Amino acid sequence: MSNISMRKRIWGWWFFDWASQPDHTLLVTFVFGPFFAAVAANFYLDQGLAPEAAKAQAQTVWSLGLTITGLLIGFGAPFIGAMADISGRKRPWLLGFSLMYVAGAAGIWFMDPAGANLWAMLACFGLGFIGAEFALIFANSQLPSLGDKDDVGAISGSGFAFGYLGGVLALFIMLLLFVEQGNGKTLIGLDPVLGLDAETREGTRAVGPFTALWFIIFMVPYFLWVKDDAGTGKRGSLGDAVRLVVKSVKALRHRRSLANYLGSSMLYRDALNGLYGFGGVYASLVLGWEITLIGIFGIISAFAATLFSWVGGIADRRFGPKPVIVTSILMLTLVCITVVNMSREALFGFELSETSKLPDAIFFGCGMLIGGFGGILQAASRSLMVRPTDPAKATESFGLYGLSGRATAFLAPALIGLATTLTGSARLGITPVIFLFLLGLIFLRRVEAKGDQV
Repeated sequence: MSNISMRKRIWGWWFFDWASQPDHTLLVTFVFGPFFAAVAANFYLDQGLAPEAAKAQAQTVWSLGLTITGLLIGFGAPFIGAMADISGRKRPWLLGFSLMYVAGAAGIWFMDPAGANLWAMLACFGLGFIGAEFALIFANSQLPSLGDKDDVGAISGSGFAFGYLGGVLALFIMLLLFVEQGNGKTLIGLDPVLGLDAETREGTRAVGPFTALWFIIFMVPYFLWVKDDAGTGKRGSLGDAVRLVVKSVKALRHRRSLANYLGSSMLYRDALNGLYGFGGVYASLVLGWEITLIGIFGIISAFAATLFSWVGGIADRRFGPKPVIVTSILMLTLVCITVVNMSREALFGFELSETSKLPDAIFFGCGMLIGGFGGILQAASRSLMVRPTDPAKATESFGLYGLSGRATAFLAPALIGLATTLTGSARLGITPVIFLFLLGLIFLRRVEAKGDQV
C-alpha cells in the first residue's frame, strides 16, 4: 500500500460507489423494480383480481422481498464485520460479496414477462441485493482511513456524487439502447441492441447482466488502488465475532449519543430505503408510467443527486454533518406528504382533469428532491458515523451502522405492505415512510454533532 498515493486510494474508493450505484438506480428503483411490479400486477390481474387489488398485491409481494433481504442484511452485518476486524482483512470478504451480487444481478435475465417465476426472480434479486449491501459495509468501513474527521464529509459527499454520476450514465445507456417502450422501440426509436427480442422484454431483462458487467469492469480501480492494512494474523471465528458484537452493543449504554444516532439512522435510513424501493413502483402503479418514462425520471433524480451530494459534502465540511442530515430529513418528509396526497385524479383533495399533466410534473420535481436530498442524507450519515469510530474497529463499527440501517430494514417495506393491504391503495401505502422520517428526527436531537469520544 506504501506505493499507492492517498489521492489514488481515494479515487479507488470512489470507484466502488461508481461501480455499485447501478444496483440501486437500475435494479431497485428505476428499471427492474417497476418492471417486476408491472409483471406482478398483470399476473395477478390474470388470476382474477380487480385492477386496484392486483396493483396492491404486486406492491405487497415486492415489499415482502425487501423485508426478507433487509432482515438477513441487518442481522448478519455486525457479525461479519467483527470477523473481518479480528483478522484485519476486508478485501476477501468484499470480493466474496461482490461475486454474490454479480451472480444475483445477472440472474434477473431469466425473468418471465408473464410472471411464471415471480418468486424465483425475487429471490435472485434478493441474493444480489444482499451481496451489494454487505460489500458496501466493508467499503464504508474504509472511510476513516482516507482522511481526518474534518475531511471525510467532503470525501463521502464526493464519493456519492461520483457514484450517482455513474448511475446516471448506466441508466442513460439502458434507456437509449435496451429498454423497450410500448411500441417495442427504445427511447430513441431503435430496436433493442444485440438482437434482443422486444416482445419477450429481453431489452428490459438485460438490466441484470448489464449491471453485473458494469460492476465487474469498474471495480478494477478499487481492487488496484485500495489495499488492506496489515493483517492481524488471527482468524476470526463466529463465536469470537458474536462476543465482540455483544460487547459493543452493551457498551452503547455508556455512549448515549452514539446509541441515539444508531437509533435515529435506523429509522430515517429505513424510510429513505422505502422511498428508493417504492418510488419507481409508485410511478408505475399509481401514475401508470412506462419503464422508459420512469427511467427519464431516474436520470433527472440521479443527476440531481450527483450535484446535491457534492454540495452536501461542502456543507458538511462547513457546518458539520448533523445540520445537513436534519435539513435533508425535513425536505424528504415534505416530499412524502406531497406524494401521498397526489394521484392521477386529484392533488391534496382538489380534482384534476383526466388529461392533466400536473401529477407528472410534480412527481418529476419530487424525484429531483428525493435523489438530491437522499444522496446528501446518505453521504452525511456515513460522515457522522466516522466521528465516534475507532479506526482499529472500523468494520465492526460500520457493521453496527449497517445493523442500524438494516435491523429494521424490514419495517418500511412491511409497513408499506400492511398499509397497502389495509387501504387497497398503492398510493396510501407510502404513508408509513413519513412517520419513520419524523421518528428519526426526534432521536437525532440527542446526538452530539462531534461524536462521543471514548
